[in-house]
Amino acid sequence: MSGADIIRFVAESQDVAQFRRKNWEGSFAEYLDLVRETPRVTRNAFQRMYDMVLSHGVDVTETPRGDRKTTYRFFSDPIDGGKDAIFGLEGSLAALVNALKSAAHGYGIEKRVLLLHGPVGSSKSTIARLLKKGLERYSESDEGALYTLGWRDDDGTMLWCPMHEEPLHVIPERFRREVEGRLNAGADDFPIRIQGEMCPYCRFMYTQRLGRHDGDWTRVIEEIRVRRVVLSERDRVGIGTFQPKDEKNQDSTELTGDINYRKIAEYGTDSDPRAFNFDGEFNVANRGMIEFIEVLKLDVAFLYDLLGASQEHRVKPKKFPQTEIDEVIIGHTNEPEYRRLQSNEFMEALRDRTVKIDVPYVTKLSDEVRIYEKDYNDKRVKGKHIAPHTIELAAMWAVLTRLEDPNHAGLTLLQKLKLYDGKTLPNFTEENIKELKEEAVSEGMHGISPRYVQDKISNALVSHPDARSINPFMVLHELESGLKHHSLINSDETRTRYRELLAVVKEEYENIVKNEVQRAIAADEDALKRLCGNYIDNVKAYTQRERVKNKFTGEYEEPDERLMRSIEEKIDIADSRKDDFRREIMNYIGALSIDGKTFDYKTNDRLYKALQLKLFEDQKDSIKLTSLVSNVVDQETQAKIDVVKSRMIRDYGYDDESATDVLNYVASIFARGDVKQD
Repeated sequence: MSGADIIRFVAESQDVAQFRRKNWEGSFAEYLDLVRETPRVTRNAFQRMYDMVLSHGVDVTETPRGDRKTTYRFFSDPIDGGKDAIFGLEGSLAALVNALKSAAHGYGIEKRVLLLHGPVGSSKSTIARLLKKGLERYSESDEGALYTLGWRDDDGTMLWCPMHEEPLHVIPERFRREVEGRLNAGADDFPIRIQGEMCPYCRFMYTQRLGRHDGDWTRVIEEIRVRRVVLSERDRVGIGTFQPKDEKNQDSTELTGDINYRKIAEYGTDSDPRAFNFDGEFNVANRGMIEFIEVLKLDVAFLYDLLGASQEHRVKPKKFPQTEIDEVIIGHTNEPEYRRLQSNEFMEALRDRTVKIDVPYVTKLSDEVRIYEKDYNDKRVKGKHIAPHTIELAAMWAVLTRLEDPNHAGLTLLQKLKLYDGKTLPNFTEENIKELKEEAVSEGMHGISPRYVQDKISNALVSHPDARSINPFMVLHELESGLKHHSLINSDETRTRYRELLAVVKEEYENIVKNEVQRAIAADEDALKRLCGNYIDNVKAYTQRERVKNKFTGEYEEPDERLMRSIEEKIDIADSRKDDFRREIMNYIGALSIDGKTFDYKTNDRLYKALQLKLFEDQKDSIKLTSLVSNVVDQETQAKIDVVKSRMIRDYGYDDESATDVLNYVASIFARGDVKQD
């Protein structure tokens, strides 16, 4: 494509009409007409943020216990195609949105700091980043439009409000209720409320012009222009971010602005608002949100500003009166800092003005897997194949470190993980799972951070340059070796526990791959069909007290009890329960026949598993997989092994290298005689 073609493509794709809408400018009278037509342009910051979240849609589902689970699609990051998607924190996100909803309705939360509290790497910063990004995009849309005002100078230039405040602030207090009534006449379900005062800069401009026009307000507003505002963190419009520094470099003017000394000579005094830069983070964030990174590490001087900003919606710039702000204040902190806040009696005022929202680590395995698959997938990782279960096992270990040992006798930590992930275990109901979660009060607030796991997966990807794929053992080795130098592990007891959990994960992997190889060996469809047909013929004869015709001799014989039990024992059908199981199979086949359907062994999970295990037992010796250990493989055996390998690649997602690794590993297990039929 030539340069001219590229330019033509951009020209044809650009939306000039949308650009004009985003850069609308008009008179104050035109803005009043716009307000009457679309009252939502006057929303405050909490209302706008709440509506922004809802604008992406809400999914409400019923859990098996009958509870309602609310999922806000916004937090899956539809803006950037899932780049900052958050998984497994539906409860925390629902609590955050409920706080925004309460604040939007003016129920008191709007006077609080929303404090995201959780361990390092638990998505606190991601949540804040998503909200900022969402506000930026929402303000660009017609639905999220907001406006500010400016003053025409004597030379015709426009002097825009440095804090991007609501234009309706220029309506005098004594007229506001009447104006509200007229604007709300026939309006939709969003009532207009004119709240707030002009910033010092706009108040100066207003007072100056009011005196010039001998108190005629109508002539003052003729000098006012209104324009649309698009929030942008990069342009420092409506979104602010503040991060603590060391005490020597901290300055409260970073929050509330500072004097512009170059303009003092022009205006004669440092108390003239024209000689002041209203560019502190609180000023910049007006009409949007401000994020306080590690908020509890702030110097006390900053906390005073934060208290006033949250409770009174006011800040105190140097040399100027209290100035109103309209913004959502979100801070985040980790567990040690929050414990310090709780134990510090001098911080009682701050504790009283915060709404704590816990953001724990994920405790559901499938959600943890999604976190890593977002970064480590075929699109992101080029030239390396990630073997099956590599990501899953790393995630499994991370989640195990976050879980508390169950009080339930006979329930292992690994079984608890599986229950949390939606698996079923005998004698465990949804109510039992709910009780397990309720008794583990600090679950997810400690353990291994996803960042550590991501670092070790990255190490595995680059530490084996000659390998075409990375496998679970490479990653598990990285995870274990890194524990010696992990900066957040401060006790040998914790380090030992994490190593023990790695052993649990390795044992689980052993069971997983043994089962996969077993199924691959037993994946001979024709052999399975023959075995199933033989079993069903014998079960039918047994339940109907008949004899079976021998296909080779043509003679009628008693049902083959040895064959039937060799299959049933593979799925732990006790001898005392064999009659019930056989009748269950025949009733199932009969019900299908009544409906005009043909029996397929794959539709009965228990029977399918039993047939696979039986076929594996019959075929494993002929395949001689253990010969891989001795490196002495004859041509016929190698052909059979290659068939198994091709099934591993076809059915389970291996490549040639990782399939070979798994077969060699499982062969070593078989050579030890350590085959567990499960």
